[in-house]
Amino acid sequence: MPIISFILTYYNLPVQMLCECIDSILALSLSAEEREIIVIDDGSDVSPMNELMKYGDDIIYVRQKNGGVSVARNAGLHMAKGTYIQFVDGDDQLILTPYEQCLDIVRRQPQAEIILFDFTHQLHEKANPRGNISPKSGAELMKNHNIRGSVWSCLFRQSVRGKLEFTPGIEYGEDEEFVSQLILRAEVVYPTDYKAYYYRKHHTSVTQQKEKDRIQKRLTDSLSVIKHLNTQADRMPHTDRLALQRRVAQLSMDYIYNTIILTRSGKELDRCLEELRQEGLFPLPDQNYTKKYVWFRKMTNTSLGLTFLLYSLPLLKKER
Repeated sequence: MPIISFILTYYNLPVQMLCECIDSILALSLSAEEREIIVIDDGSDVSPMNELMKYGDDIIYVRQKNGGVSVARNAGLHMAKGTYIQFVDGDDQLILTPYEQCLDIVRRQPQAEIILFDFTHQLHEKANPRGNISPKSGAELMKNHNIRGSVWSCLFRQSVRGKLEFTPGIEYGEDEEFVSQLILRAEVVYPTDYKAYYYRKHHTSVTQQKEKDRIQKRLTDSLSVIKHLNTQADRMPHTDRLALQRRVAQLSMDYIYNTIILTRSGKELDRCLEELRQEGLFPLPDQNYTKKYVWFRKMTNTSLGLTFLLYSLPLLKKER
C-alpha cells in the first residue's frame, strides 16, 4: 500500500505545466512503492497522453467526460490506495524542501491525521525552522484559529475522510466545504507554516476569470457552501458547532467582500446581505475572531459603513 496517493486534476492546461507538477512529486524522497500518482484528465480538448508516456508506470492516467473539478477529485478519491491523500492542481507544484518537512511528520508521528501547510507564489523556498509544532484536535484548531481553506494545503489520512466527498457542480468554494468538514473529523492535526506548495497564478486560473457569468457562478457557489456548512453546524456537538460557526462567519465576511469587489454594485450588495439575513448570518456574529473580522463586522453594521466599503474596497483591486 502506498504511503501517499497524489491526486492531480487537469483540464485544458499547457502540458508542460502538468509535467512540471509530476516531476515535483517524483523528486520527493518517496520510492515508487511509497507513492501513487493519479492524473485525472477532466475531458480536456486535447489529451496529454502522448507527452505523459515518458512517465510509464510512475503515473496512473484517467481521462473522463468533463464534469468539473469536484467530480474529477472524487474520481481520484475512489481510486486512491494510499494511507494519505495529497491533492495537487495540474498547473501547480510541490516544493521539495518544505514538503519533505511534511513527510518527516508523517514518518515520525504515525498518529498524525492531517498535516497543514502554506502556499507561495515563489517556486523556490527554503526549509522553515522546525520549532515546536504541537498537534491539536481539528475542533480546537478551528475554534481558535483561522484555517487555510484550500484542499491542496493539507496532507490527510484517507481514513479520516470516511465517505466525505466534494459536491458535484460546485466550482468555487468546494475546497472550503470539504476542508472545513475534514478538519473537524480529525483528532490529531499538525498545523505548520511550511511553504510547501507552489501556487501558479496565471490568466487561466479559476479565480482569475472575470466574465459576468463566471462571477455570478462564483458568488452562487460560495453562498451554497455557506448554507450547507451552516446547516451542518446546527447538527453538531457544542465544540464542533462553535468551530464551524466561526468558519461560516468568516466565509460570510468573504462573501460580502467578494460581492463588493467583483460586482461593484449596490444592488448586488443588497441582495447578498438579504440572502445572508435569511439564513440568520447577517448582521455578522458579534465575535472577536480577528481584528479584521471585528473591523469588517462594525463597518457592515451601518449604512454609512456599507457605502464606504462599496466605494473603497474596489480601489484596492485585491480579493480575499
